[in-house]
Amino acid sequence: MTKKIIRSRAPLRLGLAGGGTDVSPFSDSHGGCVLNATIDLYAQAILEPSDDGRVVFYSEDREEVVDLEASADLPDEDPLRLHRGIYRRIVKQFNGGRPLSLKLTTFADAPAGSGLGTSSTMIVCILQAYSEWLQLGLGEYEIAHLAFEIERIDLGLAGGKQDQYAAAFGGFNFIEFNANDRVLVNPLRVKDWIINELEASTVLYYTGQSRSSASIIQRQIDNTNAGDTKSVGAMLELKQDAVEMKEAILRGGLDRYATILGRSWIAKKRLAQGISNPDIDAVHEAALSAGAVAGKISGAGGGGFMMFFVPPKRRMSVLRELAKFPGSVMNFHFTGMGAQSWTITN
Repeated sequence: MTKKIIRSRAPLRLGLAGGGTDVSPFSDSHGGCVLNATIDLYAQAILEPSDDGRVVFYSEDREEVVDLEASADLPDEDPLRLHRGIYRRIVKQFNGGRPLSLKLTTFADAPAGSGLGTSSTMIVCILQAYSEWLQLGLGEYEIAHLAFEIERIDLGLAGGKQDQYAAAFGGFNFIEFNANDRVLVNPLRVKDWIINELEASTVLYYTGQSRSSASIIQRQIDNTNAGDTKSVGAMLELKQDAVEMKEAILRGGLDRYATILGRSWIAKKRLAQGISNPDIDAVHEAALSAGAVAGKISGAGGGGFMMFFVPPKRRMSVLRELAKFPGSVMNFHFTGMGAQSWTITN
């Protein structure tokens, strides 16, 4: 008997500038701007329809398995709470409340809490698989917004909106966030030589420390609600940095790009407590002393991946210095492709 298998993948992203300004209530009252770029590290899903009346979720990288009777109202609990929440929303909104029987296997090239948007990207990836299977025809905006609603509203996890849109669209994007969940994605036509030079000049370093972005972002939200002038002022600076970095990249002004990257890290640390720590500061200082021009955390902060702008002739010097720390350097390339899905038959 022919068996249908749906595969999907969505790219992780580097947060280049403006991260944090996509989080409500700041984005509602001031408008947010984020510049990000997707890379060839992915969240991946394999969806296998079945007729046995069961729902099986298997997270290969987390080594977690859930095997339940198919139901429109799966318990909202761990393990694999994200998978359950996505399933409930798909069944309710797109299948008339009728349960679906399936096995869903997922894994990612970077751990949750890495600062590359892994959790949100995984939701986009899984939604892309469901859209392929059920022939929903969901576009990039629809998948990104649905992913945001599931993560932030249905599951109540604090965070912003940039990761979902980066994963759905792919490439270099300047994204604007406004009140009433209005989002505008501006894909950037970056010349190949600029992308090549950015790759040659970027060192991506995993600190080995994963963290809960939700707790850091919640402190940022609390600061905004309290009218903390230090935090709000920093976000206004980060928003402007995204605008200026967009122009620098489009024009190939990479010295300007590095300057903005460095000052964004200074501003970002003012958003909330816990964004940096002594270990992160030590790695940052060591990289700069070895020849890096600037560096910052990708994502909310507190751990995960750091990115450094390094003149190519100083790259090996920086790598030797980073090798003294317990983390690891990750090779990558930028990718212009967003979430994808395809069907195979066995």
